Amino acid sequence: MRPQSFISVLSLILFFLHCTKTLCQSPAAAPAMAPPTTPVKAPPADSSQAPSAQVATSPGPVDINKILQKAGHFTVFARLMQATTEDTELNKELNNTNNGITILAPTDSAFSSLKAGFLNSLSDEDKTELVKFHVLPAFISTSQFQTVSNPVRTQAGTGPRVTLNVTTTGNFVNISSGLTNTSISGTVYTDSQLAIYQLDKVLYPLDIFTPKPPAPAPEPALGKPGKAAPGVESPTAPKDISAAPTQLFLHDNALLLAVSCAFAVIIYS
Repeated sequence: MRPQSFISVLSLILFFLHCTKTLCQSPAAAPAMAPPTTPVKAPPADSSQAPSAQVATSPGPVDINKILQKAGHFTVFARLMQATTEDTELNKELNNTNNGITILAPTDSAFSSLKAGFLNSLSDEDKTELVKFHVLPAFISTSQFQTVSNPVRTQAGTGPRVTLNVTTTGNFVNISSGLTNTSISGTVYTDSQLAIYQLDKVLYPLDIFTPKPPAPAPEPALGKPGKAAPGVESPTAPKDISAAPTQLFLHDNALLLAVSCAFAVIIYS
């Protein structure tokens, strides 16, 4: 056998042995895959919980108008607060004192349900009172509505014509002004000092939308005494008759003396 043929045969044998070894090796194990995980569902919302705040707390001084504008559907109420400068007064109170405030904010749809020209028909004083009627001078959380005492005082003042009554059933908060009956439908904003709740109706205070009771009649003025009626004698001061007996006694003695003198003259003449 020639050397070239021998080398070719040897190379073919070595190649055959290499291929056999490679085919006999088991394939590399595939990387283990993690078992499929079932997505975790969020627990269902508890209907007994109060609605969460819709507007997040922002750093810096509190600005009620910005909060209402950021909420997106309180444009009319925000403009009304701005026109009456009530927002400025409340911002000063919140940022300079520890006083709490609760605002019952009607939505734009609540104002759109009113008759056309309603707000324009109100005087500036009535607009201010209307805004203040939706502001409570204390911070009230949703749970604290269950313990408030009726009637609830508003920024519009005290008295039966500018107060609200609150009733609760669980977390359902009903508010009545005597003319409007509605409920809190959501929380717009809340922190430790300010709470803003959503109303779907505008609260009507009795002081603006019902006739005021008539003022009491003035008491009659003390004038000059009138003339006495005919046939009725005017009262006069009583006469002093304490000296009458003395005067009568002196008059009788003088008469008796005169008679005695005349009789004596006749006798002696």
